[in-house]
Amino acid sequence: MLFRSTPKPITIAIIAMGGEGGGVLADWIADLAEHNGYLAQTTSVPGVAQRTGSTIYYVELFPESAATSQGRQPVLALMPVPGEVDIVIASELMEAGRAVQRGFVSKARTSFIFSTHRVYSMPERTAAGDGRVDDSALLEACRTSAKNVVHADFASVAETNGSVISAALFGGIAASRALPFDRSAFEESIRRGGVGVDRSLAAFTAGLEASVTQPASQAAPVS
Repeated sequence: MLFRSTPKPITIAIIAMGGEGGGVLADWIADLAEHNGYLAQTTSVPGVAQRTGSTIYYVELFPESAATSQGRQPVLALMPVPGEVDIVIASELMEAGRAVQRGFVSKARTSFIFSTHRVYSMPERTAAGDGRVDDSALLEACRTSAKNVVHADFASVAETNGSVISAALFGGIAASRALPFDRSAFEESIRRGGVGVDRSLAAFTAGLEASVTQPASQAAPVS
């Protein structure tokens, strides 16, 4: 049964390639929500073999207090719907462009967090000449497609701190202020994960500090 006159869930899509910790990132977000008054649901749909395969992880968060007041559980979706995603996270610039192309990113509602580094696709690599997509055009398209944008070279941030990109992207999410949780709550989720905690925390902090936020009015530091 659908809720009426109650808050809508926070909808989150994560687009990541194999080996980048997209599943860990989704689990951190779910843990963060569940320890701070929200119900959480996560699903994933693996992609085909394109640059090690791109997977969409989808998370929905719903206030537990609203469910309790209604005396029933919310009905949460299993996949992102174009135009209905609050937060989109992409682990690489081409994947960010694909998220825009799929309609997941909306100027009216989406906070868009993405890494600006590139992992070249097979058509780019096998072209007879220079088949690379224009990175500057890709970046501009991504920057102008969302309500709020946070970007950085999160791959370099993670490598510098001996971690994986998911931890740096988690810092980008904190920098976006798109979730109603403070910095310490994010850090506690990493600690509860119990694996590679020190390096993940270092990459999280570095990702938060490296994040470029737009518009500038959204760039207040996370305390």
